[in-house]
Amino acid sequence: MFKELDPILHSQLRLAVISLLISEKEAEFTFLKEKTNATAGNLSVQVQKLKDAGYIEVAKQFKDNYPQTLCKITPVGVKAFDVYVKNLRSYLGKG
Repeated sequence: MFKELDPILHSQLRLAVISLLISEKEAEFTFLKEKTNATAGNLSVQVQKLKDAGYIEVAKQFKDNYPQTLCKITPVGVKAFDVYVKNLRSYLGKG
């Protein structure tokens, strides 16, 4: 039986962000923008959706007089990603 895929993570850009944060744990917004080739506006919207879902934490600060946005995956985000991957594997017959 196929399991439902998390609609928050089933977006290509949100899945890319979570995937990067799984390995990096924490990353600057500019790093995520560069790695995903997303526009700042689109990435900002998707980061906010991940934050609203509790999958990431977002901290805004200043570094060398420039604004810096840091994104960090939460334990809830790690669990959601693990469940998403497990459910996706069931579609591939490997779960």
